[in-house]
Amino acid sequence: MDATADQVELVRDFNRYYTRRLGILTDRYLGQDRPLSEARLLFEIGARADLRDLRSRLGLDSGYLSRLLRSLEEQKLVRTRAHPDDGRVRVAELTAAGVRECAELDARSRAGISELLEPLTAEQRDELVAAQRRIHRLLRLAAVTIEPVADDSAEARECLRAYAAELTVRFPGGYDDSALVKPGEAGTMLVAREEGRAVGCGAWCRLAAETAEIRHVWVAGQARGLGLGRRLLARLETDAAARGITTVRLGTHTALTEAIALYRGSGYRPIPRYGDSPYNQLAFEKTVSSPAAD
Repeated sequence: MDATADQVELVRDFNRYYTRRLGILTDRYLGQDRPLSEARLLFEIGARADLRDLRSRLGLDSGYLSRLLRSLEEQKLVRTRAHPDDGRVRVAELTAAGVRECAELDARSRAGISELLEPLTAEQRDELVAAQRRIHRLLRLAAVTIEPVADDSAEARECLRAYAAELTVRFPGGYDDSALVKPGEAGTMLVAREEGRAVGCGAWCRLAAETAEIRHVWVAGQARGLGLGRRLLARLETDAAARGITTVRLGTHTALTEAIALYRGSGYRPIPRYGDSPYNQLAFEKTVSSPAAD
């Protein structure tokens, strides 16, 4: 469902107010002689940062990142060099002056936020912080991309190995990774990425002409609590329906209480166990239809 015009304008209005209130649009961010872009880069470099990671994390092209680094190097705040363990990789590091500058930026930022919160009552501060936590969670969820990948790709297999490793710990009898989807078996394999890193996956496999099984819906620990599991599940259902599937099934272990709650909350109904997987102690089913049919 597309955002309404009113929703778009409300978000734009909030963004304009917040950036103006924090002084982001000036060339003297937090009263120092540099814009936000350079100040943020100092923070992101920290002790040391791979230039490739910086480009990915900040969404910067190589040319713009190089110009920012050059400016900071001229100010003797940053130095770039080859990685000590891999000469092919370039890293950026803060100089002693850069460390002091970063500490000063942190102090000014905290002071500015403290000044912003000071007129509010304790209850109002709690309300504001709770609202910001919710905004942060929803913005993270909105920024996660979900794309189909080959089920034999390195990224897909790495996600599945992480899934299996977690279940090995959580299941009383462990988990045999031979039960994972085999290369070429998935009708569709999805991978979720946050800032370029895989943080979730899921697949569906055809059981019959119009019946499929959803398997291995997994979200990495750092991305839990966003609602990503539900989003992955919905994308798998939509994808399967678009390929002629009308019924989706799935099985889960009684130890996975959060997964059981997700499936029940997503409209799945209990059915008798199917198949011979020892891990599918509970089974569920749902009728799906393609958007065109709806």
